[in-house]
Amino acid sequence: MREESAYDLYKRGEELLGTRNPAQAAVVLERARRQEPGRSSIREALGRAYFDSGQYRRAVAEFTAVLELYPTNRYAHYCLGRCGEKLGDELLSRRHFKLARAMGYELEE
Repeated sequence: MREESAYDLYKRGEELLGTRNPAQAAVVLERARRQEPGRSSIREALGRAYFDSGQYRRAVAEFTAVLELYPTNRYAHYCLGRCGEKLGDELLSRRHFKLARAMGYELEE
């Protein structure tokens, strides 16, 4: 039996996110990240899974990793702003919302 590829795991994780199963998605996406730790799409999806399952500190780590790879990822900045809100970290929240907005991301008011 062959091991699922990172791409297959990523697609399955996205499907689980789409059906509102973020905890299950996180398990699958963690496996994908182990195979392809430098793949920003996997890290971003894993950050969303962590965020949606209330694991905000873990989400921060994933979105930060995305920004290390692609500093101009405005969605990752927005997500870090949201994480800051959930964690009560006003500095993190303001900093990343400001960056997301400056890069053209339309913030929900």
